[in-house]
Amino acid sequence: IDNVSKLLRGVIAILWGRCEEHDASKLLSPEKETFDKYTPLLHNLTYGSDEYKECLTGMKPALDHHYSVNNHHPEHYKEGVSGMNLIDVIEMLADWKAASMRHADGNILKSLEINRKRFKISDQFHYILFNTIERLGWAS
Repeated sequence: IDNVSKLLRGVIAILWGRCEEHDASKLLSPEKETFDKYTPLLHNLTYGSDEYKECLTGMKPALDHHYSVNNHHPEHYKEGVSGMNLIDVIEMLADWKAASMRHADGNILKSLEINRKRFKISDQFHYILFNTIERLGWAS
């Protein structure tokens, strides 16, 4: 019991660090100017829509940098989600939920379906993500 507790505290410490550092690169160049411009525009767009994708095209240089320095994004890894570890995945899922809250018509379950195709997520991994969303009460 004590060993498991110690190991879990180590995981919690890593997650706490992720909380403190999450997306800090957005606050500096070359990302800040782009995110300041596009974030308000994205609010009124539907995730995955053609208009949303057009905004992403305009954000490409900043997004490329963002993905290169933030390993909670599948784009960080040449293998996509297969290159991630569970800590990355937990932060990714929280990021997806937060992004769904930013959009006027956001919905984490719809985002999961879009990202399932976008990142070629297997059925098994999809169910793990879905079950986690449900268990955390993030589906509503």
